[in-house]
Amino acid sequence: MNGTAWALLLVLSVLWGATFFFWKVLVEHLPPFTVVFGRVSIAALVLIAVLAIRGETIPLTRNAWARFMVMAALNNAIPFALIAYGETTIASGLASILNATTPVFTVLVAHALTDDEKLTPLRVFGVALGFVGVVVLVWPDMLRGGVTGNLLGELACVLAAVTYAFAGVYGRRFSGMPAITAATGQLVAASLLMLPLVVLVDQPWQLPSPPMSTWAALVGTAVFSTAVGYPVYFRLLAMAGATNLLLVTFLLPITTLLLGALFLDEAITPVALTGMAVIGLGLAAIDGRLTPRLALRRG
Repeated sequence: MNGTAWALLLVLSVLWGATFFFWKVLVEHLPPFTVVFGRVSIAALVLIAVLAIRGETIPLTRNAWARFMVMAALNNAIPFALIAYGETTIASGLASILNATTPVFTVLVAHALTDDEKLTPLRVFGVALGFVGVVVLVWPDMLRGGVTGNLLGELACVLAAVTYAFAGVYGRRFSGMPAITAATGQLVAASLLMLPLVVLVDQPWQLPSPPMSTWAALVGTAVFSTAVGYPVYFRLLAMAGATNLLLVTFLLPITTLLLGALFLDEAITPVALTGMAVIGLGLAAIDGRLTPRLALRRG
């Protein structure tokens, strides 16, 4: 990758890593569905304004909106709600590390649902390492016995990673659509999916008014992590390809761990670092970076 691609990769890791920090602040005062609706609806409004300035619109065909709705469910509504719920019981850094297993599940889903992304022996090894990393992270809570709140939160974040994997494969259907248009349609659809849940379940108008820090976190996750993050993601995807884009999963937990330690007094535990290292090795094997390193050492 060239210097611009590396710069975009670092920017994206900060934008998306900060998401888990923002969510941890938000779930202290707002229920998960409201957090998700706030994020996607504000981001959708920002991107609609950008499209209007550019003189562009979202396609209004039935086929396009069917795809938007499916992608919104898989890439926004379901995983966002699961992670927001998960962070009601676990640290933001742990949530981001568990989210880094997304490529592990993606290679499994792609193997099952596509013809050109099949498993190789090295990818199988990477998947195995990824699962070992997850076990390392959740094992302490499993040993405590019973389905504890922490374990449920951890499993919710793992399930979010599985959902993201299906979104990654389904996202191929948007290959001919401009990136910002696809992102805008997806976020509008996600807002429509979340609105009934917010009204029927959370009823946020009955909640006490949250502090200013909550509003700041909501703007941060909606504008920076979402409205800015998605265009950066799609530009980097076009510039560096999907394999290089996986590098963001190595960097994202670092941002979250640092923010959590600095501002939320979250401890960076040896278990978290060990799990992150094992998952990182698994990702290196999955995207092929481990093979050249091993070959160089043998030489």
